[in-house]
Amino acid sequence: MPIRPLASLALAALILAPLQAQAAPGPGNPKPQTCPSEVPTGARCFTAEDGLGGFFWTALPAGWKPATGVLVVHAHGGPADTGPARFDRGEEDLKRWAITVKAGYAWVAATYRRGGFGVSMAAEDTERARRHFVQHFGPPRRTLLHGQSYGAGVASKAAELYATVDGPNGPTRGPYDGVLLTSGVLGGGTRAYDFRLDLRVVYQYVCKNHPKADEPAYPLWQGLPMNARLTRAELAARVDECTGVRKPAAQRTEQQKANLATIVNVIKIPERSVIAHLNWATWLFRDLTQLRLDNRNPFDNTRVRYQGSADDAALNAGVLRYVADPGAVAELARDSDPQGRINMPVLSLHAVHDPTAFVELNAAYRDIIDRAGNGALLVQTFSDESEHSYLSEPQYPALFTALLNWIDKKDKPTPHTVLALCKGHEAAYGDTCKLLPDYRSPPLASRVAPR
Repeated sequence: MPIRPLASLALAALILAPLQAQAAPGPGNPKPQTCPSEVPTGARCFTAEDGLGGFFWTALPAGWKPATGVLVVHAHGGPADTGPARFDRGEEDLKRWAITVKAGYAWVAATYRRGGFGVSMAAEDTERARRHFVQHFGPPRRTLLHGQSYGAGVASKAAELYATVDGPNGPTRGPYDGVLLTSGVLGGGTRAYDFRLDLRVVYQYVCKNHPKADEPAYPLWQGLPMNARLTRAELAARVDECTGVRKPAAQRTEQQKANLATIVNVIKIPERSVIAHLNWATWLFRDLTQLRLDNRNPFDNTRVRYQGSADDAALNAGVLRYVADPGAVAELARDSDPQGRINMPVLSLHAVHDPTAFVELNAAYRDIIDRAGNGALLVQTFSDESEHSYLSEPQYPALFTALLNWIDKKDKPTPHTVLALCKGHEAAYGDTCKLLPDYRSPPLASRVAPR
């Protein structure tokens, strides 16, 4: 069976034709589901098959009515899983984002039809989840789109794909009133993943065990050969052998300390995220390049100057270099890169010390929005935190309130007004606000070597 490029088949249908014109199987009817314990008492939960291999999960707060209610359509993070969609993935997301239901909003999300990379596919699945909700529970007063991590990239793409829809009298405004992006992998796949190729080549220069000398060689942008049997546990053991990263610093050899210092200083990632990023640069890269891009390379490091090691000259002379395939770059950009063509308010939150998605990605997204002339529609906020998946709880209801005030009252928020709203939620949600209202994201080039 031939390998499918990223924008072929189902994804090409999304890019080249309206969603409603696609001949996709219809989703199933919602079935009542026991809500996870994290969801507030009195809420009702439902699940449904999406007709394409994935699942929809819905939660309705007690007393929620469409005429007065707000719907939050959630785009989840990842894509760590590269196999078929998992039913329990939706439950995991609902547990994590039960704060949305606690704040009084209805919530719906798609698991995406499969794991692996595909931003436009995930945007399509997220929009299908919204339509499923409207069909079965009624059109809400307001609809917000919330993207988390990789899902923020999905939401930023969906905000443009569905900014307008075809109506009987021509294009009309799309279904989303506003967008919230949290801990976002922003700027598109052609920019957000460059550093993971850098990680692979620097790691291999230092450790020489991924692949090992007695294993078949392959270009590192492939991630891993399709027939390779390497497991995540085995890769972690190799990383630990080379760097001691899972041991206390005092138990590492001097060589392990030097190896780890080179990797984290050059790539500018914390020790605790080295293995996770290598996992993505292995199995996600395999999915992206070999299954979605017809075994073509979208990443280029031919002109990158790596800095931060004990001997940068030797490092730059010794690392493997790869030339990107222009067709693969164009296809990845078409699938995942935003163009800044938004027509609705967008509010974002990012932890300054996020170990997974660099805070500097926000500057890249700001540049895209500004170049499109839509800078007035974007407000970015930042927090003094070192986590990625979930930040201080009262910050989320504050962000939703600020976004709705912007939509309903034309009261555009500032980071300072979001902080004030957050302070008002501290007692109810039992946590403290960690927002930094005067912080501005440095440029992405200050974190990831330009190319």
